[in-house]
Amino acid sequence: MATSFNEQFDQHGAWRREFALRLKLLAEWMKDHELLDSAVEERLRRLEGQMRSDKVMVAFVAEFSRGKSELINAIFFAGYGRRIMPASAGRTTMCPTELGYDADVPPCLRLLAIETRLQPQALMEWRMVPEKWTRIDLDVNDPAQLAQALEKVAETLRVTKDQARSLGFWHDEVPEDNPMIDANGMVEVPKWRHALINIAHPLLKQGLVILDTPGLNAIGAEPELTVNLIPQAHAVVFILAADTGVTKSDLAIWREHLITEDQDSDSRLVVLNKIDTMWDSLSTPAQIQAQIERQRATSAEILGLTLDQVIPVSAQKGLVAKVNNDAALLKASCLPNLEEALGHGMMGRRQKILRGAVASGIAELRSEAGRVINIRRRDLAEQMLELKGLRGKNTSVIKHMRSRIEQEHGEFDSSGSKIHAVRSVHLKLLREVFHLLGNNTLKAEMTQLNDALRQPGIKLGVKRAYTQTFDRLRQGLSRAGALNNEIQTMLGATFRQLNTDFGFSLQTPKEPDMARFVRDLDLVERSHNQYLGVGNALKLAQPEFADRLVRALATRLRVVYETALGEVELWNKSAAAQLDAQLRERRRNFSRRIEAIERIQQAASGLDDRIGEIELQESTLNELDTKLRELTSHLVSAPQLVVPAEAEPELKSA
Repeated sequence: MATSFNEQFDQHGAWRREFALRLKLLAEWMKDHELLDSAVEERLRRLEGQMRSDKVMVAFVAEFSRGKSELINAIFFAGYGRRIMPASAGRTTMCPTELGYDADVPPCLRLLAIETRLQPQALMEWRMVPEKWTRIDLDVNDPAQLAQALEKVAETLRVTKDQARSLGFWHDEVPEDNPMIDANGMVEVPKWRHALINIAHPLLKQGLVILDTPGLNAIGAEPELTVNLIPQAHAVVFILAADTGVTKSDLAIWREHLITEDQDSDSRLVVLNKIDTMWDSLSTPAQIQAQIERQRATSAEILGLTLDQVIPVSAQKGLVAKVNNDAALLKASCLPNLEEALGHGMMGRRQKILRGAVASGIAELRSEAGRVINIRRRDLAEQMLELKGLRGKNTSVIKHMRSRIEQEHGEFDSSGSKIHAVRSVHLKLLREVFHLLGNNTLKAEMTQLNDALRQPGIKLGVKRAYTQTFDRLRQGLSRAGALNNEIQTMLGATFRQLNTDFGFSLQTPKEPDMARFVRDLDLVERSHNQYLGVGNALKLAQPEFADRLVRALATRLRVVYETALGEVELWNKSAAAQLDAQLRERRRNFSRRIEAIERIQQAASGLDDRIGEIELQESTLNELDTKLRELTSHLVSAPQLVVPAEAEPELKSA
């Protein structure tokens, strides 16, 4: 049987843990050998943090009654021997539900009241105030209690039509999408706006986040879900019913929320669920299979996907088969095919992205640490040449040598004012970059956008308001890029001068790529423009809805800007740390040269002893360089599988 998604994710988690361990040991080794300056330490910290906290989000999206929650049960929770997510007939998941793991929070279900939609705060802001959520503790060792608690995500309220309208569930302009009105004139809406489930499931502990979404009406009413959570998921599983194929409402969800011109279509999988409804005793297996394949081909054509991205499955039979350990039924359910597609496709891409980040970070780390070793090696070579030149010389020559070293030392110290002046200009430009990428600048732009959307008669000008905002944001990023380029040019000239004057080996670190963040802005803008163009003009005329959309936008943009700011800070730290390291090593070099001359003046044997010491230090440096290459190479080529327990002592001894 093919490796299941669970097993693939286990391997991914083991690879991440092994890498984080090796990275930690590398940091300790570098610290012991004084190779850990502030820039290298920051790079190590970021790599380790990225590995330990890396999350993989899989969003399950479907119209109501497509078997979405049952599919989540079959893939992730069959080990409990029963259903965990509510999956009975009818509407089950009424609010967006995230399943994840946070070690600092006890196992619990947290529910945000639907009434919070009447307030301006974005969902991300509500996450920061856990006391505003209804919390239910979970017993992860009691499947029955767990399942009973999670049934709360299906709870509903009865409200008036006006209340439903203010909450975003009633739209006069699209009556066909509105919920039914009961005999008392009331409308059924979800009781909760969002649910967070925190349990120590093995996959969730390793960084998997599952997003279970409600149907079209609920998706469209929650801007943050549409423009933030779903677009940022690493994989989206879209579920159809095998007997109906792509319905009108399915197609509406697909076009309005899941397809964008910039998307990586490989990250989209379509599941034709409930193929067991087509298992007809009056038809032969070949006829049934042909019918499934026709439905599969038709769905792929309508949705614009390749055939292998549409996978027929019976989630219900797959769950039953896993619980009863029925291999034949599991194979017939085709669930292993979906798990393999999720495992090899999504996990393979995620690991490739992480490996790319790792390879780049380790290469820069090795370059920075290797530069320190080369400085020391060059200083030792200079000392050796100087000392060998003193062999057989008299006292006056040695005394002259000492005065020359002291003169060089004085000239070097006097250059400090020149370096300080360059740093002052550098920091002035840098402060302007920090301002352009800072939170205050972004907040001002979002306030301006919100004010524009509140203007009377804005309905037809919504897209223009967004376009103008994104144009200004792009101009700001371009300006930051131009300033970075100016700083880089200045650093390059300064470093070349210092290299010439003092024999340094300074190299300008790689400049941050602002174009990458402009591309990120483009992606965000397209996802919002798509949302603005799906019949939401009347919704956007409501100030509270427009406000929520802008807050959702601000949440996503903040991530882009904070990442850009972090890269600029690391770039600056790399340049400063490199200069500080070479200044420090040069001062040490002057001290060692003076000390060597003093020892030679005091004892005839001092010269040969000092030459011997330098030869030993050169040998140690060569061993250090070899070990650095060995440790960093091992990080880049770290295996994906679990590290055997007996391998760990060997790591620590390194």
